[in-house]
Order: sequence, then structure tokens, then C-alpha cells
Amino acid sequence: MESNNKKINLNRTRLAGVILVLSLFFLRAGYAADRLNVVTTLSTYADIAKQIGKERIEVQYIVPGDQDAHFVRPKPSYAVMLSKADVFVTTGLDLELWVPSVVDMSKNDHIRSGQEGYVAAYDGIELLDKPTVLSRSEGGLHIYGNPHITTSPLNWKIIAENIAIGLIKNDPANEDFYRQNLSIFQKEIDKRLFGETLVKLMGGSLLTKLALSGQLIDFLQNKSYAGKKLIDYLGGWLGEGLVFRNKKIVAYHKNWVYFKQLFGLDIIGYVEPKPGIPPSPKHVEDLIVKMKKNNIKVILAANYFDENKVRNICAKVNAVPVIVPIYVNGAPGTENVFKLADYWVSHLKAAWK
Repeated sequence: MESNNKKINLNRTRLAGVILVLSLFFLRAGYAADRLNVVTTLSTYADIAKQIGKERIEVQYIVPGDQDAHFVRPKPSYAVMLSKADVFVTTGLDLELWVPSVVDMSKNDHIRSGQEGYVAAYDGIELLDKPTVLSRSEGGLHIYGNPHITTSPLNWKIIAENIAIGLIKNDPANEDFYRQNLSIFQKEIDKRLFGETLVKLMGGSLLTKLALSGQLIDFLQNKSYAGKKLIDYLGGWLGEGLVFRNKKIVAYHKNWVYFKQLFGLDIIGYVEPKPGIPPSPKHVEDLIVKMKKNNIKVILAANYFDENKVRNICAKVNAVPVIVPIYVNGAPGTENVFKLADYWVSHLKAAWK
């Protein structure tokens, strides 16, 4: 009898354990089903989405952080990913020309352009390099303007707002949650970009307007507060970037124009003769002559380009190769946008030591 009781108790314990496991499973499944499923093209968009959506969303991205978003072959796995998406974030220009094909394969009409599940990251950003003439002779021409919008922290603030709007459209019950996180993210960008002291003195909104108009540095150099030039209060990434402001460099591709505009770099030439066109020996020879003439000491390149080509050119002119990821998770130590900008600025600063 005692033996039977032990068996009954053991079975009850096992049954209770099974019930507990099943309860936790369905609880998690219900919680996961309650969250928005967000898919982005770029890892940078995915990180910004996480900053806004936090535990309310699940995020996946398509393009690895160390790959060129121009050249992605559509895969069935991408279509499967998108078929389950509530929100899809893409640049919205001609950076990811493979997107329409993958969206078609997904058969998810909710994330098509113009629908509530579609977010165009570029919306509201002043595009640079808008072509005046459309010609194949110009190489991989972007007909709307330069789509490499993720190289400016100021653009991240606008991208974050676009993503927040997309999340709110698809989860209006949590609008306050998303807007609060958007505000926190944008304020953190201000602090990291301008430095906490200057933000307290002038406010992030005014500093952002001055930076976007290209007037920030002149304004800070010509205005004073408490007996000091305002430029002396500039901290953050822009403060550190004063080391390389107005410095002449060469870049590999025209994917740093938004960074250049914000940080004041002077890009006098490119390793590519035209966007997307591999450099010929003659072009490389001419570039080396130009670099020597202008005493160029840095080549800036995204880490998905030909590193050997960059290093070989640098070796011939005694220049420093600054080879960095352009997207989040493109290299160790770039797990979010804040670390990515730290990486860019620290590597460029080191090149002028």
C-alpha cells in the first residue's frame, strides 16, 4: 500500500511538472504573439528599432553588418522572414534594389510600400548627391540621391522617428511607450554627439538645427558664454572629431557623404573612379599622384571593400588605412549605434596621432 502511494505521489509530481512546463510554454508563446514582429534590411535599422520597441517587439535583419547592402541575392529564407513581419523597415531609396523581389516572394501585402507595415527610413532626411543628369557613364547612379543615410548620427534621430511611427501604426495601444523611448533615444544621441554640457547650455533641438544647416561650428566659434567660446564646451563625437575636421582624405566609395557633412571632412578623391566601378590601374596611379600632391594621409573605407587594395595604395603614399564597419555588428565592438559611432570617431582620431 505504501509503495502504491509513493508511485501515485511520484506520478502527481511528474504531472505537475509537465503542467508547469506547458503553462510556461503557452505563456511565452502568448507573450511572443503579443509582440510586433519587425524585420529590417540593415542591422543599424534593427538596433534603432530595438531602442524604440524594446520588449514590445521581436527584431530580425537581413544584411549582415559587414556586407554591402547593394549586393544581396534574394533567398527563400528572407521571404519566409518577411512573410511573418508586422513591420518592415528599409531605406526606401535605391540602396536595396533587391527588396521588391523579396517582398513579392513573401506574399505579405501588409509590408508593401505604402501600406501600414512598411517604413521608409529615409523619409524626412535631406538627401545629398542628387543627380542633375541621369547617365550610365556616372557608374552606379542613385537617382534619388545618396542612400547611405546611416553614416550620420543626426540621421539616426530621423530614422528613429520613422520607425516609431511605423510601430505606433501597428500597435497603437502602446503609442506612449514608443514615443517615450523615441525621446530617450534622441536625447541620448544629442548627448553623445554634442556633449552633455553643451546640450544643457543650448538644448539638443537648437544644436541639431545648427548642425543640419552646416552652421554649428561657425556659431560656436563666434559666440561666448561665461567668458569662454562656446566651441570650448563642445564635447561628444563632434568634440572629439575636431581633430580631423577640415582634414583632406580619400574614401573608397561615396558612402560617407553624410558623415563628411556633419564632421567636416574634405574628401578629395575616391578609390572607385565612379560609384560601383572597380578602380583601374590607371585610376589608382592617378589617385596616388593626387594623394602625394595634396599630402593625403588617410583612406577611409567600409570593411566590405577590398582591404588589400586600400592597404597597397596607403603603403605607396605613407597613408593610414581607416577600415571600419558602416553598419551595426559589422565588427566586434559595434553592437549598437552608439558603439558604432565611437568606433568611427576613435579610429579616425587615431589616424592623425
